Amino acid sequence: MTLLIIIIALALLFDYINGFHDAANSIATIVSTKVLSPFQAVLWAALFNFIAFFIAKYFTGFGIANTVSKTVIIDYINLPVIFSGILAAIIWNLATWWFGIPSSSSHTLIGGFAGSAVMSTMIANGFQTSGFEAIKYDVIIKIASFIVLAPFIGMIVSSLITILIYFICKKSNPHSANNWFKKLQLVSSGLFSIGHGLNDSQKVMGIIGAALIAANSQGIQTGVNSIDGLPDWVAFSCFGVISLGTMSGGWKIVKTMGSRITKVTPLEGVAAETAGALTLYLTEILHIPVSTTHTITGSIIGVGAVRRLSAVRWGITRNLLVAWILTIPVSATLAAIIYFLIGQNL
Repeated sequence: MTLLIIIIALALLFDYINGFHDAANSIATIVSTKVLSPFQAVLWAALFNFIAFFIAKYFTGFGIANTVSKTVIIDYINLPVIFSGILAAIIWNLATWWFGIPSSSSHTLIGGFAGSAVMSTMIANGFQTSGFEAIKYDVIIKIASFIVLAPFIGMIVSSLITILIYFICKKSNPHSANNWFKKLQLVSSGLFSIGHGLNDSQKVMGIIGAALIAANSQGIQTGVNSIDGLPDWVAFSCFGVISLGTMSGGWKIVKTMGSRITKVTPLEGVAAETAGALTLYLTEILHIPVSTTHTITGSIIGVGAVRRLSAVRWGITRNLLVAWILTIPVSATLAAIIYFLIGQNL
């Protein structure tokens, strides 16, 4: 029971870190265009992060949480595996936040979960197998494919929206149009924050759900046998804590997202945030956990590229891409080491 409580506490800590690590996703463009101050922006984003709870509970359901919980085959899931995965994810998230790298909290968590399961299986089999039989390949491949697909979809959609807006507004008064887009950016930022809440909160729900199911199968009476049977406090806590994390902000990453990739105007901010929101809603329907970081980065690149290709700082973009590719294997390796050193003795 003690380990289960520690895991739930660590999962919610990760959720909080996820909030301030990914606050930039929701507020970077609205801050860089000076539509809202940084403090106003994080309050705005946090509000819509929490509104997402009611949308998921009463309309969309928690399909993403179910997908995350099934990253590892259920027979290979136990509390030490989950503990090691979450601890690795926390360490990687804090490291990337410290260096201002907008990496994916989603893939960090999934990589950590998978890596600790692989090490656990290797140890259980006396290092006679690779341990990869613990992994659900179809789920992992689907999630990993959206490392590329999510930013690509965001980029294409934001480019099309930007071109459409330019065409509609080509005869408008520039000053008047700019004022309108500042108001519209409040709406688009809110829509994206809802998508962020729907997507990222459910990942932690999936991990807590896996822990409750594993504990129940090991004789700890949690009463949870499936994600559908999760008590309401799990979802409420996950959505609430990520909102608190968003309110704390992640200013180093805000700078990277809001100005270092490309400069954005209110018009372009609306296009990027709307494209990002539409992409997240699509993946919510498909029950695929994606990175909100990857999604909004691709959307920002899209609006910059419409202006001119040289408006995008491709050197910064290349560095971000390297961090994205490394996230799952680094998190998995770190989790495997933690399980080897600590987890197997719990």
